[in-house]
Amino acid sequence: METQLLILPGLGNSGEKHWQTFWHEKFKNSIRLVQDNWDEPVREDWIFRLNEAVSKLENPTILVAHSLAVSLVLHWAETHSNKNIIGALLVAPADVDSPEHTPDIIRNFSPMPLYKLPFPSIVVASENDPYALFERKQYFAEKWGSDFVNVGQQGHINSDSDLKYWEEGQVILQQLISKIK
Repeated sequence: METQLLILPGLGNSGEKHWQTFWHEKFKNSIRLVQDNWDEPVREDWIFRLNEAVSKLENPTILVAHSLAVSLVLHWAETHSNKNIIGALLVAPADVDSPEHTPDIIRNFSPMPLYKLPFPSIVVASENDPYALFERKQYFAEKWGSDFVNVGQQGHINSDSDLKYWEEGQVILQQLISKIK
């Protein structure tokens, strides 16, 4: 099975030092979603852009979402479907419901959908992520029917975490692919 990756950056996009950027460069089977406005996201616009990209897929695809894009995946899958989406790697979900953990600019992504996803998924969480309590991310994983992986103290698992190709994440991705096959 030729599996493709659809990389979904969160608020502000994923910069040149972000693991998503390294993965996009490394994995020739990856596509990176580009949003019209990275800094003032509007949920409906982001869902539209994701649905547009998904509708063009021809191969089985795993969504690789970071931060706010995790909420995007949940909002999209609640009202859309596509047989080519076979799984999701949900990294460092931002708690869009928590004013103390996330900026007001993303509040239009609230409430966080809480239902079992229609495809296999893994939530990857750090113990010291400033954008969501660790226990809250465990709760999300449980509600979404996702496996849960604790990667220790890696902040928001973003550019500041300096993960480059994030080999540990690649192993987790391979576990997801193995589960799907």
